[in-house]
Amino acid sequence: MSNVFKTALLLTAMTLLLMLAGQAFGGQRGMLMALIFAAIMNFVSYFFSDKIALAMYRAQPITREDLPRVYNIVERLAQKVGLPTPRVYLIPTDSPNAFATGRNPNHASVAVTQGILGLLTDDELEGVIAHELGHVRNRDILISSIAATLAGAITYLAHIAQWGMIFGGYGGDRDNRRGGGAIGAILMIFLAPFAAMLIQLAVSRSREYGADDTGAHWTGNPYALASALAKIENYSRRLPMVATPSTAHLFIIQPFLGGMSFGNWFSTHPPTAKRIERLTGRPADFLQ
Repeated sequence: MSNVFKTALLLTAMTLLLMLAGQAFGGQRGMLMALIFAAIMNFVSYFFSDKIALAMYRAQPITREDLPRVYNIVERLAQKVGLPTPRVYLIPTDSPNAFATGRNPNHASVAVTQGILGLLTDDELEGVIAHELGHVRNRDILISSIAATLAGAITYLAHIAQWGMIFGGYGGDRDNRRGGGAIGAILMIFLAPFAAMLIQLAVSRSREYGADDTGAHWTGNPYALASALAKIENYSRRLPMVATPSTAHLFIIQPFLGGMSFGNWFSTHPPTAKRIERLTGRPADFLQ
């Protein structure tokens, strides 16, 4: 299944979810309003999701003069594999991580945190950037960015709906709110964020393996990427990155969201140990 089809399927699923939520809260008028909102969100998600993700983490654009170590690696790898050189951003946090975003290779950006620069060797940093460029080549970045924007919007709307019901309810007359309408609205309050999360999981986990394989192939050094993954995982536990659940899937290692843990089943990434084993053919603990 191509990523273009997956993107269309994601947008359609999110649109239907919003329409169902609109109907639960406001009947036919609510469904129409939700459809209009979904059309606007789809437009914004397609053209501006990368800018939204970068702005959320206060990422600043950098040039070769600002940070030659990172810029040169990005430029060299992009030229090696025939990709346009992405824009490069720096995220001002000591927690080590990185992500790529954009709607296609011609509009791609790679962002690294300040913390990753002091943690990784040049070979390890090259492995991380190759992984992110793998997402660009595999055209994962569009669907990842759209999922982040739409999942965040749906979760936000569900919270608004929850407060709205507390302070008076939505849609229809009082009898309708007491009956099926109220039950449907209550279900949507809890199901909308959960459905958004499931869609994120569906588009995230397998693509990390693919980007790992692509990055290791391009550098010819899977051990460097494996070592980088282990270091980022360990240091992220000591310096948790403040991230939103709707954007966690963008990063090379899932941020630790306020200490919350839902286990591997609810993770947007495969377990790091399994990624290391796939890269090296050896148990992950050999790097310790």
